[in-house]
This record gives sequence, C-alpha cells and structure tokens, in this order.
Amino acid sequence: MRKILQLVIFALVIGLAACDSGDPASTGGPVAMRRLTPEQYRNAIEDLFGTAIDVSGRFEPDSRRSGLNAVGTSLVAVTPSGFEQYEAMARNIAAQVTSTEHRNRLLPCKPESATASDDSCTEQIVASFGRLLLRRPLGDDEVHLRVEFASAAAESRADFYAGLELALTSLLVAPDFIFRIEVAEPAPLPDRPYRLLLSDHSLASRLSYFLWNRGPDEDLLTVAERGELDSPAGLAREVDRLLASEHLAGGVRAFFEDLFVFDEFNNLGKDVTRFPLYSNRMAADAREQTLRFVVKHLVTKQADYRELFTSRELPITRSLGPLYGVPVYAADGWEEMELPSNHPRAGLLSHASFAMLFSHPGRSSPTLRGVFLREALLCQTVPEAPADVDFSLFVQDADSRHRTARDRLQVHANEASCNTCHKLTDPIGLGLEVFDGIGKYRTSENGAPIDTSSDLDGRSFANPVELGQAFAESPLIGPCLVQNLYRYAVGREQTNRERRLLRHLEVRFEETGYRLPELMRDIAMSEGFRTASAPREDTAEQTPAGSAKEET
Repeated sequence: MRKILQLVIFALVIGLAACDSGDPASTGGPVAMRRLTPEQYRNAIEDLFGTAIDVSGRFEPDSRRSGLNAVGTSLVAVTPSGFEQYEAMARNIAAQVTSTEHRNRLLPCKPESATASDDSCTEQIVASFGRLLLRRPLGDDEVHLRVEFASAAAESRADFYAGLELALTSLLVAPDFIFRIEVAEPAPLPDRPYRLLLSDHSLASRLSYFLWNRGPDEDLLTVAERGELDSPAGLAREVDRLLASEHLAGGVRAFFEDLFVFDEFNNLGKDVTRFPLYSNRMAADAREQTLRFVVKHLVTKQADYRELFTSRELPITRSLGPLYGVPVYAADGWEEMELPSNHPRAGLLSHASFAMLFSHPGRSSPTLRGVFLREALLCQTVPEAPADVDFSLFVQDADSRHRTARDRLQVHANEASCNTCHKLTDPIGLGLEVFDGIGKYRTSENGAPIDTSSDLDGRSFANPVELGQAFAESPLIGPCLVQNLYRYAVGREQTNRERRLLRHLEVRFEETGYRLPELMRDIAMSEGFRTASAPREDTAEQTPAGSAKEET
C-alpha cells in the first residue's frame, strides 16, 4: 500500500510540474542515428581547427523525408564508396592540422622529439580533440588504442606527426563523429513505462544542432558532464545562452535552407537563350538574399513570422537589380532597401529565389510553385500526378491557342484525374506568374496579358502582394511552421503521442507574437525534445509522412 501511495504522489508531482510549465506531458519518439550534413561536417572542422583548414571532397547525397533533409538524415547510411570519400577527407584534414604550417597554432602540445613517439602528448591531443569531435569524452580504451597505433607509426617512420596524423584520421572517420548517435536511458512513469530520457551528451548534441546547426561547444559539454541539463533550471540556462549566441543566426538559416529546399540550387540550370540575364552569380545571390532576409527579420529584429510574407525590406546586390527593376548603388556586396509601396513585389513569395527554384529550365511553373507553397508553408499534402498524364501541352508554351500558363493549365485541369491536384496548386501558383523562370517581373506571356487573380482557400487576391497578405493571414501558416520546426529539431516525424504538445506549441507561438526564438525555446524545453520512447508492440505511432511531388 505504501508503495502504491508513493507512486500516486510521484505521478501527481509530475503532473503538477507539467501544469506549472504549461508543457503537456509528451514522451518523444524513437532515438535515431543521424548522419551529419555537409554543412555540419564543415562546422565541426571549423569549430575545432578554424577556417584555415580546407574541407574538400564529395559528400554522399542527403535524403529528404517529410519535406526535410533533417528528417532524412536518420534514414541514410554510408556506402563503401562514401566511406572512401570520408577517409580521404579525414586524411587530408589530419595532414593539414599536423603540417608545419598549422601544427604550432592548432596542437595543444609539442613532442619531446619530432622524430619519435610521445605517448603523453598524443594522448592529450586525442582526448582533447576527440571530446569535441565525438561530442562526448572518450573512454580510456578509445584513447589508448589510438595512442598505440600513433606510437607504432611514429617509430616506424621516425616522425611523431605521421603517427599523430593517423590518430586524428581515426577520429574523423569514427562512426560517432560522422553520425549523431543518440543514447537514451530508461525513465519510466506509471502511465508511460516505455519512456526514455536522452543522455546528457545526446541532449546536448540535439540542443546545439537544433539551435546552432553545429556541435556542442566547450561550455555545453561541461554542463552536460556535470549533469546540469537534467534540471529544468540548468537546461533553461543553456537554452537561453545558445539563443543569445551569434550562432543562432546560422541555426535559423540552416532550418529555412532545409525547409525551402535550397540545396537544389546546387543542381539549378537555366536556358540562357530564354533567360540571357541568368548567371550562376545571380542564382547564388538570390539564394543568399532570401536567407539574409529571413535571418534579419526573425533573429536580428525578432519580428512576427507572418510579416515575412508582407515586408518590403530587401537585401539586394548589383546582380539582382535587373530582376527587381530597382537601382543598386553598391558596386559590390549587399545593400539594404525598402521597395516602394507601388512596387509589384512584397514579401517572401515574390523573391527571385523561389521563382528560379520552382520553375523549369526554360519556363515558369505555377504547379511547381503551388506544390511548394502548399506543402512546405501550409503543410498540406498534394496528391501525386497520375502516371499516364499527357504533359505535351506544357512544352508548347508558344502555342497561339494557349498563350499563357493559365490557359494551358485550364485545359489540363479539365481532366478528372488532374483536377484534384490542380485546384490546390494552380490558383496560388498562378498568383506568381508575373515572375518568369528566373524571377523577372513581366505583365504578359506570348503577347497575352497575365492574370494573377485567384483565391487561397476562399481568400481572394489579385496579385502577388495580395497573395502574400493572404498567406500572412492564413490560419495554417503558424501551425505549419511549428510542425516543421519540431520535426527539424527531433529529426523525425511527430508521433501520435506528441499531438497535444504540438497544439500547445501552436498556442504558445501565437501568444508570443509569432516570434521564432520563443518557439525554438519552447521546443527545446519541451518533454518531447528531451525524451524518447522504447520500442513497443504498438507500431502505429508515426503520423503519415508527407512526400515530395514531381510536377508537370
């Protein structure tokens, strides 16, 4: 009886704690092993060795799931050829670090002799570098094994640094470096016997990659080793410290780069006979423009997320001036401007980056744009196109009968099998048709005027500016960002058990004025972020995953 009473009291205490924090009890999903993205790999090298060390080589492609590479990283492995690439990069990095050019600045100790082994110095370097690279302290056996190999190599080659290079290479190809391997410990509650708690180092890594897109720094690792992340106060101190850091801009930038599918810029190409203004420099600037715009608005100014869709502020370069039809006075670099009230652009949706990315090489694409807007920004699922659809009409964009994209899509959408998809995508995609395949403003296509008027879920708009306003006022825009950011933070689809938590985060996002840093803090402090679930017989835990769409 006494034991039962203790369990009841314990459950009540947990319940009251959840009520006090406003965070509904919600155990997270399964732990994961997530491969570092190319940017995260480079950040790790930069954090430890600085910017002088070059990282060159080919990374294996990421795998986008549920609209995010951050979710797909837990579903990818390393192929044999991919491991060869990692090993080649590791050898190259280790060689640079131990070179005469960098060793005195980067290494924390010098050997007694450069032509012989020095186990003490090697051990110090392996333990120090390994702790930051593997994001946890190395065990004695992990250190000693590397010291033994380094010593043998140093003696056989009469070169201390040749042995050290081998030890550093082994750290850089270690699975614990290439993958973020989450570890969780049993922490059951009476009503949740499957509940796990992330280990201190796993939580530290999840926290730093979420907020900074880079591994834990020295301070966060020390806090984790002291066990201070176990307490709400200790966790809050670190979350607030990370949110106040200059690295937060990089973390926010990484999230939106993933959400906006900007990695596809690496494969972007345009028909320069149709778009003579286009250049690789222009494309790179368009990508950077949107990311700068988002970071300044959401991090620097900490403004309302919804205002992204209506703001007329714009960073711009000389290469982008012709697309936007505005004078740019700075010969090099970025210039801040505010578009006039009568300008046909306003907000995120009218950025050239989206017009370029969600178009074909030789023409615009209302459907591609509509699919992206529905799925990435409103979290709606657009059905896949039927396998037997005839797309020949769309390549005949100079057809005298169907001169505009609206005309061609209207014929296509009359097919019963196509109507369901196109009624979701075409109205909003056509609202951006005044921007051609590289984002240059136009008013006609093939001599026919372009009609951008339509509606977003019953809200009428006449042009891209009004479409942006409709998005800003959509009841889906806030909840969709919450869902995407939570998936990004935990690296997986949300489970059914986390629905109450997501609803709570949506309410909190609204209450805090749609401020992104506040949302990031709420996610990082939530139980769903700190916990995981042990495997159960019930496998119906995952919500249906969204899927990327191919377009006509």
